Amino acid sequence: MVNRNLIRNLEDEEISQQFEQLFPDNEVDQSELFPDVEEAPEFELNKIIEGKIIRVDDEAVLVDVGFKSEGTIPRNEWEEHHDPPEVGQVIQVLVEDLEDEMGEADDPYGLIAISKRKADNILHWQKIIEKVKEGDIVTGTCTRKIKGGLLVDIGVPVFLPASQIDIRRVGDVGEWIGREIECKIIKIDESRMNIVVSRRKLLEERREEKKKKLLET
Repeated sequence: MVNRNLIRNLEDEEISQQFEQLFPDNEVDQSELFPDVEEAPEFELNKIIEGKIIRVDDEAVLVDVGFKSEGTIPRNEWEEHHDPPEVGQVIQVLVEDLEDEMGEADDPYGLIAISKRKADNILHWQKIIEKVKEGDIVTGTCTRKIKGGLLVDIGVPVFLPASQIDIRRVGDVGEWIGREIECKIIKIDESRMNIVVSRRKLLEERREEKKKKLLET
């Protein structure tokens, strides 16, 4: 197997030697000799950047993000209810990995792995976080049963523990799927993009309020 990194290093050494022979007494800025050559921008993993769609196929969408190579996004990342991708359209994508053609992730001459769906999810999460805080009351629909409780859609999926569904113990939590409920945000973990809610706490607080008003009258 040819070591392309070694070849590039040898090429760099040969070029340097040629410059030293041509300009032995002067330091030469190679960017001045080649003004039209632009350095590729540095990319950070897990960062959202902009890209322009340059080709749309049945299976994939090719996106130019200013890297040495274009990024490819599976066509199924555009849901049926979304507008279809179009050539020339500017979209936001998440940088997932920088991959060399030979599988070496640290090679700057390789490919870039990007995702539109993950970028959309992160941006949507950030918008929700700007609107809510711990202690807020939110309304959502129970969408799915998972280990330990339910997922509730309030714009983003949030976790409702089984012990926090009702004041009394709940039998089959799956019976709540499809129901719209009110609950209270009890914890927001921004780093993990996770929100925990409680319907039980909200019911207990409202019951205490009614009891207090009853005693006052």
